[in-house]
Amino acid sequence: MTVRDLTRDTWSDFERVLGTNGGARGCWCMHWRLSIAEWMDGKGEGNKKAMKKLAGKKPAPGVVIYRDSTPVAWCSLGPREAFPRLERSPLLKGIDSEPVCAIACIFVHRQYRGAGLLPSILEAVCDYASARRYEVAEGYPIEPRAGRRAGADTAMTGIASAFVEAGFEEVARPRKDRPIMRRVLR
Repeated sequence: MTVRDLTRDTWSDFERVLGTNGGARGCWCMHWRLSIAEWMDGKGEGNKKAMKKLAGKKPAPGVVIYRDSTPVAWCSLGPREAFPRLERSPLLKGIDSEPVCAIACIFVHRQYRGAGLLPSILEAVCDYASARRYEVAEGYPIEPRAGRRAGADTAMTGIASAFVEAGFEEVARPRKDRPIMRRVLR
């Protein structure tokens, strides 16, 4: 797995991963960056334009993940404060003042879901974050009930078992199905 910043040059690969619907329900990975009202107002094309604007700035709002040369996933990441809705979330609020690289969203192209790629994707994302001098990566996965699969809109933050396989440890559990997990990068 390799990763590349989301830029204007990788935009078409990002679109390919998210599909015509922009991920789940026209999100275009703006869920954690906007208030719910702003997100609803921009649902679809508005959110797409907002993300395209972010793709033209530095630091990149996230990375496209490739298996060989094929784009297979997207990961939105950066400092927690880059995600205002995450910061305001009563469920996923910060647990301490540790500066972390928040892994806010992981979206796997539908063709590659269920293929066991998520731990490798997380490894590549952690390598990327470490190279950018982050010391800790933090994720907010879900833990589906036994025997159930999570849908794309609920699994957007990842699956807990994949985080464990990628070396993350649970540091908090604000709800039965929502652990907060960290991995020390340095």
